[in-house]
Amino acid sequence: MARHFLKLSDLTFAEHRALFLRAARLKRERRQNTLAGRTLVCLFEKPSTRTRLSFEAAIHQLGGHAITITPGDSQLGRGEPIADTARVISGYADAVMVRTFADARLEEFARHATIPVINGLTDGAHPCQLLADVFTVEERLGTVKSRTVAWIGDGSANMARSWAEAAALYDFRLRIAAPEGYRLPPEVLAAAKGHVTECATPEEAVEGAHVVTTDVWTSMGQEAETERRRHAFQGYCVDAALLKRARPEAIVLHCLPAHRGEEIAAEVIDSPQSAIWDEAENRLHVQKALLEKLILEPS
Repeated sequence: MARHFLKLSDLTFAEHRALFLRAARLKRERRQNTLAGRTLVCLFEKPSTRTRLSFEAAIHQLGGHAITITPGDSQLGRGEPIADTARVISGYADAVMVRTFADARLEEFARHATIPVINGLTDGAHPCQLLADVFTVEERLGTVKSRTVAWIGDGSANMARSWAEAAALYDFRLRIAAPEGYRLPPEVLAAAKGHVTECATPEEAVEGAHVVTTDVWTSMGQEAETERRRHAFQGYCVDAALLKRARPEAIVLHCLPAHRGEEIAAEVIDSPQSAIWDEAENRLHVQKALLEKLILEPS
C-alpha cells in the first residue's frame, strides 16, 4: 500500500521533525538529484498559483518531472469516475498531488491509487500549507512548541481546521476568533484535545500571541456568499492596531492570495513583522522533503 499525505497526522511527530530537518537542508542546497526520472502528476480541480508553482518547481529541482492536469485537460472533466482516473495515473507516475473540493473526493482517489497521494488542498484541510507555516514559525522564532498562535477569520475554513490539527500535533496554543456561524466545527475542536481556545473577539485572540495568521473571508466556491461574509467579518481585519496587541517579536502569516484592506491591511503584509513571503517560498522546500519521503521511503 502506498503512503498518502491527506492530513498532517498521516505522519508521526518524529516524521514531521525529520521532514523539517530535510527541508532546511534542501533550502540551503536548493537542487538535488534524488528524484531523477520520477514523475509527479499535479491534478487540479481548484485553480492555484502557489500550489502549482511550488510542486512543479519542487519535483524539477529534485531531478524529476511534473505533469499538470486541469479538468479541461482530462476525462475527469467529462465525468470519468475518479477511481478510474486514480488507477490510470498510478500506472504512469510515482506520486500525485490532488487539489479539489470535497474531502470525500480526495479520499476516494486515495483508496484506488497505488502511488502516494498528496492533499494539495480540499474544503476541509490544507496540510502542505501548514507544513510551510510551522516551518516558517520555527525559522523565525525557534520551536513552535508552547507558542501561542492567533487565527483571525473563518474558523470553519480548511486553514483553521489544519491549524487546529497542527496545534495538537506540535503542542502549541491556538486561539481562534471567528464570528457566530463561522466557528471551528465541534468535532475538530474536540480532536484538538484542549490545544484550541475560541475567543470572543480578535483582540482577545491576539493579546500576547507569538503568531498572528489569517486568510481570505471568501474562499473558492463561496463567491455567492461574498457580501454576507464581508458583513459578518467586519472588525476581523488584521491591521496595525490589532497587531500591536501581540508580542513585540510576533510574526504575521497569510497563505495568500490576500485581499489587502479586507482580512489584512497592506501595512501589515509589508511590515517587518510579516513572514508571508518566507512562508510562500517555504512551500517549495517542505514539499521537496515530502516528495522525497513519500516516493523514496518504503510504505
